[in-house]
Amino acid sequence: MSKFIAKPATTLSGELKIPGDKSISHRSIMLGSLSEGVTKVSGFLEGEDALSTLKAFQAMGVKIEREDDNVTIHGVGIHGLKKPEKPLDLGNSGTSIRLMSGILAAQAFDSELVGDESLSKRPMDRVINPLKDMGAVIQSNDGKPPLKITGGQSLKGIHYDLPVASAQVKSCVLLAGLYADGDTCVTEPAPTRDHTERMLKGLGYDVRVNDNQMCLTGGGKLSATAIQVPSDISSAAFFMVAACIAPKSDITLMGVNINPTRTGVIDILKLMGANLTLSNEREIGGELLADIRIKSSELKGIQIPKALVPLAIDEFPAVFIAASCAQGETILTGAKELRVKESDRIQVMADGLDILGVKNEVLDDGIKIQGGEFKEPTSIIESHHDHRISMSFAVASLRCAYPIEINGVDNVMTSFPNFVELANSAGMDITEV
Repeated sequence: MSKFIAKPATTLSGELKIPGDKSISHRSIMLGSLSEGVTKVSGFLEGEDALSTLKAFQAMGVKIEREDDNVTIHGVGIHGLKKPEKPLDLGNSGTSIRLMSGILAAQAFDSELVGDESLSKRPMDRVINPLKDMGAVIQSNDGKPPLKITGGQSLKGIHYDLPVASAQVKSCVLLAGLYADGDTCVTEPAPTRDHTERMLKGLGYDVRVNDNQMCLTGGGKLSATAIQVPSDISSAAFFMVAACIAPKSDITLMGVNINPTRTGVIDILKLMGANLTLSNEREIGGELLADIRIKSSELKGIQIPKALVPLAIDEFPAVFIAASCAQGETILTGAKELRVKESDRIQVMADGLDILGVKNEVLDDGIKIQGGEFKEPTSIIESHHDHRISMSFAVASLRCAYPIEINGVDNVMTSFPNFVELANSAGMDITEV
């Protein structure tokens, strides 16, 4: 098990290129594989999660060539996947298992989806239940992986009201809807990331969006195209917070995805007083990109608006570090979803903040954090093998006078393989041992 030793650092500077967006990388493989023709993807994230998706589709007979972050997918069409020889191992990737269950529920062959210890504890009923409503036959381990999917079912379109705002569940149902008889519609209680809908449209599939409802009709086809993956805003969030809290910092993050369903972290940091500006805004392949400049900021504690919670759900561990360095109290509620990520991110972050002497109060659906200063750590911080926990506490070293040790950082490879290298190039001092 590897760990980070993050030593005190003073300032950050430079232009940084953050790796490709994980959500879009996943979807480029899935939808490129189901397209007719050759899809060329640039900026693909070479993290373990996205590679798990890539290997799974190779195992189902799709020819996929990869050279660095360029991927060529020889699509087999909606009905061209073949039965894999063994269970599809999706490692730590919740996105892979939830989205692929929608695709595989409609195939002629049986399949089994498995993952690592962490993934095997994550709830899957949220996708199993709507898929069963559509006619799928799925067995699970008490609502958790492995998922055994029986092929040869005829799916029917459904109108599904999401009980919780979740892009993964929405995407799963829409992907199953490609194969279903009639219309499939998903209504969401709050906006979630819309990469699936955007990419389906980009590949020529008619998706009808009306306020908070997305509908498509089964039986169409996808046509291959070129896909450029922008930099991942979830990964960029660590550097946004880092530049805010480090004295005399000035960094620019190039070509970051600013899809409006993902910019909650920008809005939250601005409400806290972040010195953050966007420039060179442009649209590529249906996605919005911008360069983001962040300078040192005097942050203040806020009540985080509930409307922003689903738009920043993956970025909260980094936001908690910003809150720890802010003046006054920051309160987050309406974020129960954080308890079923790679770890219980509310509790695990609270435990780490305790070790660094930051006062906090855990709520059922959130946390209260009293801003102050990081003190000498009382022990090693346990990340519980959660990549976002590991990177968040590494960022805390910019405001701590003592080294911070973080255990179980191996899963940083899932989303941000060059995190240490990039952080150190900007002025941080992180060693992985």
